[in-house]
Amino acid sequence: MTTQGSARERVLAAYEDLLINDGPRAATLGAVAATAGVSKGGLLYHFNSMEALTAGLVEKMRELATVDACIMSEDPDGCASYYVRTSIFGGTTFDRTVVAAMRLAQGEDSTVRAAFAEMHERWYKLILSDIKDPTVARAVMLLGDGLYYNAALFGLPTTPGQDAEAAGAVDVEALLRVVAQMRASVGQ
Repeated sequence: MTTQGSARERVLAAYEDLLINDGPRAATLGAVAATAGVSKGGLLYHFNSMEALTAGLVEKMRELATVDACIMSEDPDGCASYYVRTSIFGGTTFDRTVVAAMRLAQGEDSTVRAAFAEMHERWYKLILSDIKDPTVARAVMLLGDGLYYNAALFGLPTTPGQDAEAAGAVDVEALLRVVAQMRASVGQ
């Protein structure tokens, strides 16, 4: 149970925790309230239904994605490098929100899938503005998505250096060199 932050923030964090650790079926209103340390009435004050709670999670993800896109657009190494470099699950608030929403996207919720599509399209446009080639931009997206998928599901460590592969880790610096090669291949 989290005791810091507003009740609304605690409810969203509890919902994320339950989605990540136990899945959507376990994330009932009662379980979310108990995990957040609020009464069910307190939860219903902020989110009057599961749909409203999911909408709150999607809104949070969109807000965090907007901040991320701003940071990405200003990265001195370029949007493509930023995308790959940050595609390692780091346990940030944004990471946790994305993974929780991914659990919901696996179900029937088209609202969550639509939010992911919007977020993905924004990232793609930023990478395309950096790389200038749609195929290479898509390859960068797939590289980053694969990193995130593996890190989120399997917890693969990231280690720079040649021993990374032998240890089963992902050498992000080596992948960033691949991104630089891809960028160079399109004349940048």
